Amino acid sequence: MGIDKLFYSKMFKTLFSDPCEVQYWDGDIEKYGEGESKFKIIINKPIPKTEIINDPSMAFGEGYMNRDIDIEGSVQDVIESLYNNKDSFLKNGEKYVKLLRKVTNNIRNSRENIHKHYDIGNDFYKLWLDDTMTYSCGYFRSAADSLTQAQHNKVNHILKKLDLKEGQTLLDIGCGWGELIINAAKQYKVKALGITLSDEQYKKVKERIQAEGLTELVDVKVIDYRELKDVKFDRVVSVGMVEHVGKDHLTEYFDAIDRLLNDGGISMLHCITGIKRGGTNTWIDTYIFPGGYVPAVKELVNEISDKGFYLLDAESLRRHYGKTLECWARNFENSIDEVVKMKDETFIRMWRLYLNACAASFNRGNIDIHQFMFSKGLADELPWTREYMYK
Repeated sequence: MGIDKLFYSKMFKTLFSDPCEVQYWDGDIEKYGEGESKFKIIINKPIPKTEIINDPSMAFGEGYMNRDIDIEGSVQDVIESLYNNKDSFLKNGEKYVKLLRKVTNNIRNSRENIHKHYDIGNDFYKLWLDDTMTYSCGYFRSAADSLTQAQHNKVNHILKKLDLKEGQTLLDIGCGWGELIINAAKQYKVKALGITLSDEQYKKVKERIQAEGLTELVDVKVIDYRELKDVKFDRVVSVGMVEHVGKDHLTEYFDAIDRLLNDGGISMLHCITGIKRGGTNTWIDTYIFPGGYVPAVKELVNEISDKGFYLLDAESLRRHYGKTLECWARNFENSIDEVVKMKDETFIRMWRLYLNACAASFNRGNIDIHQFMFSKGLADELPWTREYMYK
């Protein structure tokens, strides 16, 4: 047995929590674990040992993208099996934090990073998102809810939490394809502004506003939240945007919220969160979300507290995001005949890995997602209990 193969054999003995088969580049097949194999790993080309040791996320991510590695079975099952194994050397990613690229998310870099992820084509996203084109965690009132229903539930849940009143002003930072601001105006008659750095999203939101006849109540702009000047709002909401802010700019984000909120105003922050610490990994940072950073719960609570905001409510939606991602991954595969007309195989394998890996991460509790509601000053006009959120 060669040196590389010996390394792989020792690694696979302790890598997964489930029994599996591994087919090596020379055609040999080895079984690991007791019982029926749950999946099969096919190594078409060995990845150098040093690459795996130095940065396993990048090594295996690129290996799968480039077909050096194939998987027979569920990609999500493979990653969940890895995460379930507490003894796996891949479970502890602390040593790899130093590998993260140090890119400051100034206004110019933020625009470029958003463009790389969100401006790859509305037609592509439309294939696997729900009917509302909502690209964030759904809210499943029951396991039987469709993805579209879950996204309607999520928007309504946020709007109810904000306790909106007719005539109030609402800012949505990172408004996506406009579902929240359009529903806020239709249901509550508030004056809503959505901002985005994505040209593709901007075009779609403009079309939706016109089609809904909401030009008097709703507007959208391509602008960084830090560029908004001399304007204040009764409510500020951000769904799935703060992950793009970056660790070094979290304080700047909350400074902006403080500047943009009226006294007594309420803000809702809906974002992915780290359990013990914030971070990302090099493969996602390079190929999926350049400049991204998942903040830890304690980082966000500290920022809210340090700014003098009042934390009113915090809710975890971890299970909801796992199910949302499973729906997206399933839609992606069901639309694969159309996807291949738009994207090459490397891109398709990259997105397949991304969607399944994220589903596994939420399901196994590696990461979480929270909604934080906080106010600038006292917000005593809110109802006494949380019942109003569920009526």
